[in-house]
Amino acid sequence: MALNIEDKKQIVAEVNAIAAGALSAVAADYRGLTVAEMDSLRKDARDRNVYLRVVRNTLARRAVEGTDFECMRESLLGPLVLAFSQQEPGAAARLVRDFVKEHDNLEVKLVSIGGKALGPEQLETVAKLPTRDEAIATLMRVMKAPIEKFVRTTAEPSAKFVRTLAAVRDAKQ
Repeated sequence: MALNIEDKKQIVAEVNAIAAGALSAVAADYRGLTVAEMDSLRKDARDRNVYLRVVRNTLARRAVEGTDFECMRESLLGPLVLAFSQQEPGAAARLVRDFVKEHDNLEVKLVSIGGKALGPEQLETVAKLPTRDEAIATLMRVMKAPIEKFVRTTAEPSAKFVRTLAAVRDAKQ
């Protein structure tokens, strides 16, 4: 069914709003996927808080104008599904990477993060980005390490003295 101009404007506005707030995007060729496989991909995307949409390329090009994903405009060719990460930079890449492991028909065409378009070979790199909780945990470990080291260093002289006294006591017995 053909879309009228108002429907097209609504789609462009919706995708533009999502792209404006997204952290990363993945474009993949979905030719060869069955309806059940696409439904499975959509369900996984909802569970991971990833916006997934099949959009005509002309509309997608207009939708990414003025966003960090404007670098993708020239590469949007063929039937593509767009995945935008809403909360974590690597969420869309992890979704597509995990789906590609089980379904060979989904072919990654483009990955974009931070206003830069990356090739499909960079999907794994983006997918390995830590989640928010993992990044906070790493930051806390890094911040906590010098304090722990300081406490161990300042406690060592007294601990060494206690060990020396215990050795003298054991020698006298």
